[in-house]
Amino acid sequence: MAINRIFKDEASEEKGERARMASFVGAMAIADLVKTTLGPKGMDKILQSTGRGREVTVTNDGATILKSLHIDNPAAKVLVDISKVQDDEVGDGTTSVVVLAGELLREAEKLVAAKIHPMTIISGYRMAAECARDALLVKVMDNKLDAEKFKSDLMKIAMTTLSSKILSQDKEHFAQLAVDAVMRLKGSTNLESIQIIKKPGGSLKDSFLDEGFILDKKIGIGQPKRIENAKILVANTAMDTDKVKIYGARVRVDSMSKVAEIEGAEKEKMREKVQKIIGHGINCFVNRQLIYNFPEELFADAGILAIEHADFDGIERLALVTGGDIASTFDNPESVKLGHCKIIEEIMIGEDKLIHFSGVAMGQACTIVLRGASHHVLDEAERSLHDALCVLSQTVNDSRVLLGGGWPEMVMAKEVDELARKTPGKKSHAIEAFSRALIAIPTTIADNAGLDSADLIAKLRAEHHKEGCTAGIDVISGTVGDMAERGICEAFKVKQAVLLSATEAAEMILRVDEIITCAPRRREDRM
Repeated sequence: MAINRIFKDEASEEKGERARMASFVGAMAIADLVKTTLGPKGMDKILQSTGRGREVTVTNDGATILKSLHIDNPAAKVLVDISKVQDDEVGDGTTSVVVLAGELLREAEKLVAAKIHPMTIISGYRMAAECARDALLVKVMDNKLDAEKFKSDLMKIAMTTLSSKILSQDKEHFAQLAVDAVMRLKGSTNLESIQIIKKPGGSLKDSFLDEGFILDKKIGIGQPKRIENAKILVANTAMDTDKVKIYGARVRVDSMSKVAEIEGAEKEKMREKVQKIIGHGINCFVNRQLIYNFPEELFADAGILAIEHADFDGIERLALVTGGDIASTFDNPESVKLGHCKIIEEIMIGEDKLIHFSGVAMGQACTIVLRGASHHVLDEAERSLHDALCVLSQTVNDSRVLLGGGWPEMVMAKEVDELARKTPGKKSHAIEAFSRALIAIPTTIADNAGLDSADLIAKLRAEHHKEGCTAGIDVISGTVGDMAERGICEAFKVKQAVLLSATEAAEMILRVDEIITCAPRRREDRM
């Protein structure tokens, strides 16, 4: 007896050609979705959530777009995942990696249709990726030893990264902000000590870098507005027990004086707690939770600045930059590590008052204050600046730099073509296809800028056959331009991550020959 079905009723499976087709189509659809955001003339997408409030996000960051999509196709999910990893790992190149993976699969589909086995394609792709990486390694520039040149490299990389974002109009200003902030990190890739505050109002050009730490809070009434040589206790503790709170119980009293006694006891308890906190020898107390009026009065009488309800990110970062710990009990003052800074004062940004901590223990701490017309503009500016900061902090560690504007792809494609000519057998078709997929990136950059990509790519390929060529696509003038002259640079680490991630993702999707969808779990009727 033949077994027709081994799955439950609602489970489904697709085999062989159909499964592969579904994978290719899903991955190519995702690549086509973000393709138009690539390059300096890439367009933005509006993402509207279906939840309450119908929030709107305007962005051209590949990872942000893909993260917001609810996707059913399994191969498409692989591409969403690589763009997320690219974002976490190096911060930029999130669109390039998806476009390249999509192109590799588009080429693979043609090869599979020509009866070439997927394993042959995969082994050809692997050879090609290795060859492309070696081609880049030969061409990298490294100016780590020359501080001036290295700083100018960082500026160029920041400007190239920002030129495809909303900040492209003021890219010199923001590139300078990003480079200054990253240089303060002294080689660390921990971006926690760079805080970004968004304040609507003014224009993007009014954004600035502030040395020190800014907390988005006001100083309370009757408290000192300026403190020098501050000793800061950062805490996460309840400071609201001066009200009677006895949950789930009743208190019966026979006179009002008894209620007054209970309240007096509560106040006394609070006074003791405040005395313990003051006993740490501090002059600034920052709490994650609310501080009610009575303890606030006590702190004001003692000349201590008390800041309440600082958001959790704020106090974690404040503890990090001032070198203190977050405390929740106060019985052993000697075991609590206090934070230190030179001056705490109130400053105004636009219409808002904020608290400024300068001369903090962690010298690399700084705050970038972004100004802009609306929240949407500021959110996108923050994403763009975050990409630039990530790329720069990675470049400080791995200081190898390449030219940009489609130049690396053309260099790789030329070497991969050479390899295809030398390779016998069917693998050579796969290697050739890899070279075509690489050229798709400069083609897309040109298409997005409304240029004649076929003509430009043909000119570019001819240029690259000359020795020591530095030509790439110059979308501003719409011609083939000299990238070294234009100062268009990219970090080697970003390009390497794009190349390897896209190849591995394409390889993974190519190996699939069956898609099995499980039946949904049903709730049992318990009636």
